[in-house]
Amino acid sequence: MIIVKVTYTVQADFSKKNQENINLFMLDFKKMNPEEFQYNAYLCSDGKTFVHISHYQNEKIQKQLLQVPSFLSFQKQRDESGLENAPQIEVMHLVAAAQNIF
Repeated sequence: MIIVKVTYTVQADFSKKNQENINLFMLDFKKMNPEEFQYNAYLCSDGKTFVHISHYQNEKIQKQLLQVPSFLSFQKQRDESGLENAPQIEVMHLVAAAQNIF
């Protein structure tokens, strides 16, 4: 299993557009096999810091998701928006879960 946490901060005036872009790629993700991954995006209380946490069953599904056109468009627009804090990528390891992930 691969677990990745990405944290970044956008300019306040880009936050709504970023949320719209996230919703667009999530629609595409929902059309894929949800038994092979979990992907959640969160907005922090400051209204402009986002945290994405993804669980991938394997590298194959991770690569598939990262190549979805709407996801690539989201990343491009986010990165070109004038970020306050660039994406920080953390690879994490599962210690325990209350439910089965895969």
